[in-house]
Amino acid sequence: MTSMRDTPDGAAGRTPDRRSRGIGAIIQRPLVPDRPTRRLSQLIFGLALYGVSDAMVIQAGLGVEPWDALSQGLSRTFGLGIGMWTNIIGALVLLLWIPLRNKPGLGTVLNVLMVGTVMDLFMAWTPVPEAMWLRWTVLISGVVLNGVATGMYIGAGLGPGPRDGLMTGWAARGHSIRGVRWVIELTVLVIGFLLGATLGIGTLIYAVAIGPLSQIFIPMFDVKSPMPKEPVPGVQKSRTPDGKAP
Repeated sequence: MTSMRDTPDGAAGRTPDRRSRGIGAIIQRPLVPDRPTRRLSQLIFGLALYGVSDAMVIQAGLGVEPWDALSQGLSRTFGLGIGMWTNIIGALVLLLWIPLRNKPGLGTVLNVLMVGTVMDLFMAWTPVPEAMWLRWTVLISGVVLNGVATGMYIGAGLGPGPRDGLMTGWAARGHSIRGVRWVIELTVLVIGFLLGATLGIGTLIYAVAIGPLSQIFIPMFDVKSPMPKEPVPGVQKSRTPDGKAP
């Protein structure tokens, strides 16, 4: 899902900075099956936290981020919960992976199934904040936790969310990730607004903050593969009685 909805990269024709290149490599690298318990537990917790943080931003009522604006607009126009529409949109976005020849991973599938479901459950069981100071607290907390969740589920290395994969798939064809992100998210934001979504200061805060937060938390939660052991200098391999290396 959001997804890491801001995946910073250099503009077209420019050399991206080292951190941006590193984040892009984390998202697009081949799926690695090592350390499965750590990866799977981090993935599931990260996706659940993503759903909770998305719901917090929505319940603050100060403006939602672009993809949630589309889900909220569809929910207000056609019914069903915002989370249900989030799952539906995620599944539809996966169809756009086909011409890009992207390969979904376990994380991609769980993203489609989990994030929206957790959103609806959280919003059904938690009260909407009324005091303005509390709404601001919920908004800021939700944005920060969204950055943490992005780092966790992408850093697990089991596949990006549908929206992340769409952006990186286009970027792999020579477009800048930043440019692709702006085109896609501006489009869904406008559609969501026309369908009645709530836009406001929260929308702007999310747009400004999620990029830097992702740059911090994706490398922090990146589950790296173990490095192959190198021979210790000065230590010779053991030999069999006939003098040959085993």
